[in-house]
Amino acid sequence: MAVTRAVMSVPARISATRAAASTSLRAVVPVRSLSSGPVVRNYRVERDTFGDLQVPADRYWGAQTQRSSMNFKIGGPQERIPIPLIQAFGVLKKAAAIVNKRYGLDPKIADAISAAADEVISGKLNDEFPLVVFQTGSGTQTNMNVNEVISNRAIEMLGGELGSKKPVHPNDHVNRSQSSNDTFPTAMHIAAVTEISKELLPALRHLHSALAAKAAEFNDIIKIGRTHLQDATPLTLGQEFSGYVQQVENAIARVEAVLPRLRLLAQGGTAVGTGLNTFKGFDVAVAEEISKITGEQFYTAPNKFEALATHDAYVEASGALNTVAVSFMKIANDIRYLGSGPRCGLGELSLPENEPGSSIMPGKVNPTQCEALTMVAAQVMGNNVTISVGGSYGQFELNVFKPVLAKNLLQSIRILADGANSFTDHCVVGIQANRKRINALLNESLMLATALNGRLGYDSAY
Repeated sequence: MAVTRAVMSVPARISATRAAASTSLRAVVPVRSLSSGPVVRNYRVERDTFGDLQVPADRYWGAQTQRSSMNFKIGGPQERIPIPLIQAFGVLKKAAAIVNKRYGLDPKIADAISAAADEVISGKLNDEFPLVVFQTGSGTQTNMNVNEVISNRAIEMLGGELGSKKPVHPNDHVNRSQSSNDTFPTAMHIAAVTEISKELLPALRHLHSALAAKAAEFNDIIKIGRTHLQDATPLTLGQEFSGYVQQVENAIARVEAVLPRLRLLAQGGTAVGTGLNTFKGFDVAVAEEISKITGEQFYTAPNKFEALATHDAYVEASGALNTVAVSFMKIANDIRYLGSGPRCGLGELSLPENEPGSSIMPGKVNPTQCEALTMVAAQVMGNNVTISVGGSYGQFELNVFKPVLAKNLLQSIRILADGANSFTDHCVVGIQANRKRINALLNESLMLATALNGRLGYDSAY
């Protein structure tokens, strides 16, 4: 049977579910909504190893997802598994289906899994992933959430009944040759590489370019330097900005340097790294397919025991991001201090005025982009602590902090990228030098006498 890609509407799905012949029980009962309290909704009965469970009939997830949503009511919707990680799971499940097809999986089932996985990758099924980060440390419930959604969507494409697990089973087919213990870390690495390559590095290069342009623009402006927050010897404003340029250049290099370890995938290790219940060459083939799907180069990890039991690559990446955050904190603070005033501060820079700054003081304008970037930096530093702690909890053959590691690293990547773009577009490109103020402060500084040291000696110059 050909794979049908059309998505049934929710009413159509409910009608089809009511009409189909099945052994499943159905009734209209109050089912607690995951976001807005009790509602009346048609349900179907699905079963896991713990027994029967009512699942909303208009959802693609199954019993294990429903059970997890009942057992882990921690943090609400804002603490859900990050969408980039879900999309990475879609990439992995598609790649696995393609490879499993070569190893004997029914082509009809494999193609349906691939088609359903495409909808996960595209974000079309984002609402089908309600689970929070704070769950089992291996991420098993999220792996099963993905398996169940892809299984049921594939079943629907093939004209079957949601929840029947026929002809596409979430474990036997979607999760074939896989374990949560190798799929979750694989998805973690896919998501991190994708977000760094597509979001963070372009944002850092954008900021680098803007700061470099300002360094060139200000290269002829001589100003007083400051050390210990006290007057020091002169330099040019362009030289001062060149320091920021170099910081961002170093940031780009640091982030790029962590990518080789993130490109190594745990897939193929299955439960403890031995590859039990998979096929010889499965790991290499899956990495190749993931590379084709994402356009990023991935490789199978040379040692699956390390890939499952540790997340040193994540800790390393977070360390690089932490250093970027430290650089951002320095750059943003310098710029807002240099722009302080307008009449009673340093006032060497004029910053773009983007919005009113006070609800009580008319006309006040604040360095909001600088403040936003420093808050981003603080959050990333905090995330680094969480990742460091989580990375250290790799007891024996499995690290069990995977979801919180993924959530914090992906947040750090995203907010650094967004923060850099916002700071560049709404602050850096519009910075102007207040030449009159810079010259006045320069001429009033006693530190100009330092230039006389060579001729008069230290004591005489003073």
